[in-house]
Amino acid sequence: MPSRKEFLEYVLEQLSNLENINYKQMMGEYIIYYKGKITAYVCDDRLLIKPTPSAEKLMPDSPHEPPYDGAKNMILCEKIDDKAFLQKLFEEIYPEPKNSIRNA
Repeated sequence: MPSRKEFLEYVLEQLSNLENINYKQMMGEYIIYYKGKITAYVCDDRLLIKPTPSAEKLMPDSPHEPPYDGAKNMILCEKIDDKAFLQKLFEEIYPEPKNSIRNA
């Protein structure tokens, strides 16, 4: 099931205090970029975060799910209603190098 545009718009509104948030649509789903880096996916109306050390620390009990069949697991962000948390999460993830992604 493709993600609804309304869900993406809600997530983007939650991130609206951050500069340089962009997205690209890909086969009915969305990739969210922060300052030019892939930070999250919106798939099946779920916000999935790159499993970096900072993300794991901020969401230690969150489930890990693949964005689509055959993909590596990402962290399911269940706190999308917490604007301050989402902003902090994206700010913490950004400086981490690409190779810091953990396999879940």
